[in-house]
Amino acid sequence: MTKEKVTTFLAQIGNQKDPYTGAISAPIHLSTTYSHPHLGQSTGFDYTRTKNPTRSILEEALAKLEEGSLAVATSSGMAAIQLVLGLLPQGAHILAGRDLYGGSYRYFNFLEEQGVATFAYFDSQEEFETLLADTPEVAAIFLETPTNPLMHEFDIETIADKTHEHGARLIVDNTFLTPLRQKPLTLGADFVVHSGTKFLSGHNDLLAGVAVAKSQEDGEKLSWLANTTGGTLAPFDSWLFIRSLKTLSLRLERQEENAGKLAAQLRKLPQVTEVLYPGIGGMISLRVTDPQKIPAFLESLELFTFAESLGGVESLVTYPTTQTHGDIPVAVREAYGLTPDLLRLSIGIEDAEDLLADLVQALEVFPTAKTL
Repeated sequence: MTKEKVTTFLAQIGNQKDPYTGAISAPIHLSTTYSHPHLGQSTGFDYTRTKNPTRSILEEALAKLEEGSLAVATSSGMAAIQLVLGLLPQGAHILAGRDLYGGSYRYFNFLEEQGVATFAYFDSQEEFETLLADTPEVAAIFLETPTNPLMHEFDIETIADKTHEHGARLIVDNTFLTPLRQKPLTLGADFVVHSGTKFLSGHNDLLAGVAVAKSQEDGEKLSWLANTTGGTLAPFDSWLFIRSLKTLSLRLERQEENAGKLAAQLRKLPQVTEVLYPGIGGMISLRVTDPQKIPAFLESLELFTFAESLGGVESLVTYPTTQTHGDIPVAVREAYGLTPDLLRLSIGIEDAEDLLADLVQALEVFPTAKTL
């Protein structure tokens, strides 16, 4: 942010946007169509799929947060990914991090089945560079960092340089860290996508996505394609998103503080064989001593809720093997480390001591490493 600090900017989103009434909370413009003053003239709003006043406030804020040229708010995170990949040519070859959200893998597999695009996967920075060097024609790189759910981290700036030297585009899924902790566009990425359902909106009551372009030209292409394909966010959902963004910095600060405390304590427990936490953000993955005891563990939890999704104010536990990554073939996911002993925690804003106590008592169902 340039003028004001990010917390101030977030709190002020939508304020002073309605000079007619002076409303502090941005109005929800539910109209699907808008009158034209004269033939050949427009107020800038014609049809709500193309542009909506409430969504415009949201999109302007999201573009500013990511320091991009233009943002498009979509109906889901997957719609945002589909939108960006829709800019690539037919038959595009795409390199992607192997450890990624199961829904992304499912969509990439669908594109391959339909003959729309082909994909090759890498596990590390070194493997990426080798794969890129050995592949003559690459249209784009798709990257999560930290990855979901193994929390691998990549050097976006280095990958961006290599990508552009190859004449390709870099797309980064920034869902886990948000622009408050990482700004891929400033590090060289061409596009950023988010599941807005997660940390950005943060209340488990909104399905949304975000796509942000670095250049004005790419932004205009995204906007055109969103209007053409129709997966834009509805006015009321846009208002909910605006409302949620106002507390993003406060929520994320508490979630990150809690996650750091929990990760440190979980590493000390004999029932936990590994804790995967990058030291930033609100997501933790852990491995336990006996996967067979996971059903009992889930039933023993009192505060953590066993559910899919992440980033909300309520703490959740997800079992990727059967939930978020269940569509990835077993042999594939276990080969890169997504094994049945892995649990993923989304840390909320509750009291850290209460969360720790809940995990400690539930983890008692597992044998300790010494008794195995």
